[in-house]
Amino acid sequence: MSEILKNIEEKFSEYFRESHSKLGEDTVLIKKEGILDVMVYLKNKENFNVLMDLTCVDYYGEEERFEVVYHLYNLKDKKRLRVKVRVDEENPEVESLCSLWRNANWFEREVWDMFGVRFKNHPNLKRILMYDEFEGHPLRKDYPIRKRQPRVGPLN
Repeated sequence: MSEILKNIEEKFSEYFRESHSKLGEDTVLIKKEGILDVMVYLKNKENFNVLMDLTCVDYYGEEERFEVVYHLYNLKDKKRLRVKVRVDEENPEVESLCSLWRNANWFEREVWDMFGVRFKNHPNLKRILMYDEFEGHPLRKDYPIRKRQPRVGPLN
């Protein structure tokens, strides 16, 4: 286990779920309630100053259906870290990271638009890829691919 994974497990044992390190890539799974505390620590104390990406995985049929995945990068030490949180289908919500990284704004809007995972305290959580009248979230595994969407006419 890498030093960073040990530090996270030690400092955030109440949020820590599991971790692994494969091919030099560290991954940690934490409880969603701890995402902001863990990310503040990683940015300020461990120098993971770049949020490279934020995405989502749909594990349709599982109790915690969605997994929000954050890819962080430490410019100084040239290290990567993957942080994951699981959210259930009934309340797919996790704290926004816009207060830490400005680019989280667009990443979180994309995850909301495609998967329907809400980000608490997001400054402007609205669709970014689909039009406003679009019904549903098209990257969910149970999205009906033949569903007819409302037509949007020309703007006057």
